[in-house]
Amino acid sequence: MTINRTLAIALASLLLLSACTDDSDPSVAKQRDHADRTATADGSENHNDDGDEHGDEHGDEAHDEAAPRWNATSLEVAGIRVATLQPQSLRETLRAPGEVVDNGYGTTLITPRIDALVVKRHARLGEEVPKGAPLVTLSSVEVAEAQSALRLAEQEWKRVQALGRDAVSGRRYGEAQVAVEQARATAQAYGLGSDVEVNARGDFTLKAPHAGRITQDAFVIGQRIESGQVLFRLVDESIVWVDAKLPAEQAHRIAIGAEAEVALGQLRLRGKVMQHAHHTSEDTRNAKIRLEVPNAGDRLHGGDFVDVYLPAGEPGPAQLALPTAALVQMEGETVAFRQDGESIEPVPVRTGAVIGDQTVILSGLAAGDRVVIEGAYVLKSQALKSQLGEGHAH
Repeated sequence: MTINRTLAIALASLLLLSACTDDSDPSVAKQRDHADRTATADGSENHNDDGDEHGDEHGDEAHDEAAPRWNATSLEVAGIRVATLQPQSLRETLRAPGEVVDNGYGTTLITPRIDALVVKRHARLGEEVPKGAPLVTLSSVEVAEAQSALRLAEQEWKRVQALGRDAVSGRRYGEAQVAVEQARATAQAYGLGSDVEVNARGDFTLKAPHAGRITQDAFVIGQRIESGQVLFRLVDESIVWVDAKLPAEQAHRIAIGAEAEVALGQLRLRGKVMQHAHHTSEDTRNAKIRLEVPNAGDRLHGGDFVDVYLPAGEPGPAQLALPTAALVQMEGETVAFRQDGESIEPVPVRTGAVIGDQTVILSGLAAGDRVVIEGAYVLKSQALKSQLGEGHAH
């Protein structure tokens, strides 16, 4: 039995099976009616033959000519996708496990510079805050003393300025100026900022140095906080980092600045390779590749596990290629499926190198051909079932 004849039988069976799944669909019902009429016509031809129940060569040709017609609806029902074959520049893609981590260049730990008491909370865990937003108000005896000293120094400085250089000695004028500058520097060293309000109560508010999300919140109202103790962790999640792990012998093939794809379930995001870790794990012998990924829609968060697809090496010259899964073995030949109008036929091809998930096509197909890129194994499976059925009938 030829490949064409086998495929014709298979496709007819597949189309009839698809039609039976939904008689209420007019387009599917039409295809079923067409298949029935084709089968009836074939039966009439065979019945009018010279008594040979298997038919002769003319019967075979008629059977080949009765191949089912494929339109958009029937292709979708059968799970078959067709695309136009075009030359493409290929390079290998490596898949690696990865983990989303906080962008270290966009992360800030909010801490007091002196011991203080928590007076009021302004932000909560998980909240997104803009730059300059108040986060927490603290109170400290040292700050009260610094505020008082600044208040007195500013009053003296204003008095000296009002009198003028002619009314006061140069020494007093200079001392007043130095005193106010020192008092301001002390207040700023405590983290009060240049716009601190001089109230001498010891209260001061820590503000967000940049926009971001609160990912850590480690205090309660009334708690005594030590200098340097972390109150908030503020993370800018508009750009996240992804750490991918590759065997050391593969990691060197990934170029800095190369574009890569990050997959989390059905989510796909693009990123760029920003750095290689110049260290190989002693336990796993893997090296780390870090990517910078724009986090559109705030979909990725620290701790997420993802798949990373990294381009390796340089792209080669443009050439014809098909997804490797679109090629099947039939009767000892490598076969692709080509669409011609509303018919699909198997085409033996000669293949070259396998690059990533693509296989180079050396001959058998041409640029511009409409070829099956998904569903080839469905067609092959039906063809094999039809072969077994005919062999049993004989």
